Amino acid sequence: MFANLALATLMVSLTVAVHLGGLLGLLWVLRNRGHRIRAHESRLVPLGVILFVVLGLVAIHSVEIWLYGAAFWAIGAVADFETALYFSTVTFTTLGYGDVVLEGNWRLFGAIEAGNGLILFGWSTAFLLSVTSRLRLLEHDWLEKTDAD
Repeated sequence: MFANLALATLMVSLTVAVHLGGLLGLLWVLRNRGHRIRAHESRLVPLGVILFVVLGLVAIHSVEIWLYGAAFWAIGAVADFETALYFSTVTFTTLGYGDVVLEGNWRLFGAIEAGNGLILFGWSTAFLLSVTSRLRLLEHDWLEKTDAD
């Protein structure tokens, strides 16, 4: 059980760091390119920003899922890497089909991945909502300036 908790602690720390780094990277791009975003000029610009953020979040989650998959494969919890990646994807997304089941000594590690995935997806959702809200504020500011003219 100690090995389970130690590995889970390491993986949660690693994936949270990856997530934080990924979100900071997305923010950096948005801030450095944000002065070019003019929501009033085209409806495609905000859609492009949202698409960029969503694809960035998918990339971040993919890295995290692959890290867990590599861990499951490295500890021998599953037969091959494809199964490890499949199990990690199903577990991280809390879908849990149940067609691949870990041995008793690694089940706790799998359950902690599900909790970690749930929290990280919530964090991503909050980030996406924040970006969308900022885009709406830019659009709102433009509308007020137009009404004042």
